[in-house]
Formats: sequence, C-alpha cells, structure tokens
Amino acid sequence: MRAMLRELPSRWLGLAVTTVFWCLLWGGFSPRDVLGGLAVAILVYVVFPLPSMAREVTLRPLAFLWLCVRFLWDMTVSAVQIAWWAVRPGPEPPTAVIAVPLASRSDLFLTFTAALSTLIPGSVVVEAQRATGTLFLHVIGVGTEEAAEVARERTRAQEMRLLQALARKDVLEEAEAS
Repeated sequence: MRAMLRELPSRWLGLAVTTVFWCLLWGGFSPRDVLGGLAVAILVYVVFPLPSMAREVTLRPLAFLWLCVRFLWDMTVSAVQIAWWAVRPGPEPPTAVIAVPLASRSDLFLTFTAALSTLIPGSVVVEAQRATGTLFLHVIGVGTEEAAEVARERTRAQEMRLLQALARKDVLEEAEAS
C-alpha cells in the first residue's frame, strides 16, 4: 500500500486525466469537483493498481496539445454531421463495419486509439484484435469502399497523432516504419 502511494507522483498524467474526466462527468470544474475528482482518481489508482506506463509513455507537450485540439475538432465536425443525418429528410445514412490495422502493436496505444475512436460520434469500436493490432469499427456514413478507406485513414491519422504525442521514440519509429 505504501509503495502504491509513493508511486502516485509519478502517475500525475493518469491522475490528471482521471480528474478531468470526473469533472466532465459532473459538468463543471469547480474546486469541489476538482478535489472530488482527484480523490476518486487516487482511490482508483490505489485500489486498482495498473502497471507503470512510464516505460511506454513519453509526453511531448506540443504534439499532445495538437492531439487534443484535433480530437475536439473531429468530435465537433462529426457531431454536426450526425445531427444533420438525424434531422434531414431522406433515407438513413449508410453504415459499415470496417477493419483498421494499426501501426503500433502496443496494447496501451491500441486501447487509447480505440477509446478516442469511440468518443467521436458516428463510430464505435465493436472489436479489437490484440494479436493483429486491428480495430473493427462500426461507422456511419460509409457506403462505398472509398468512404471506408477515408474512415480508415482518419483512424490511422488519429493513432499517429496519439503516438507522436505520447509514445516512446522507439515505439514511434517502429509505427512510422510500418
């Protein structure tokens, strides 16, 4: 228990992200929400310890900022698109399940990429194959092979932004080479 508490300062990124998600769930960033989120984050990290990500993660602040900005942009554009499809007259938009082979073989980045893909409206990860590093996404607005390839490229570009923001140099180089 003491060892886990000593590790908390080295897990500041995870604590910060968990706290932000807590605040988003409660709809505000008041001091009470932030302190409550931090308390919940610490409790989660102590009760459910995870292996250290320090071996896989290197934070690059500018690339991380770009990842966040672009993710928010993609979310906004997709939400507007989904809203338009919901209210426009006419047939339902086409949908498809597509396979997206990822560049990285890291479980951590497979999971992060899957989470980011699911958070963008109009796409949901229905399966992730760890052995092949492939995500299967159900995507709205994909009726042709060209549209499916655009959706695949969008997911791969998101993975590369994630890797550029957080991956160790060797993981990033391996992904860029593939």
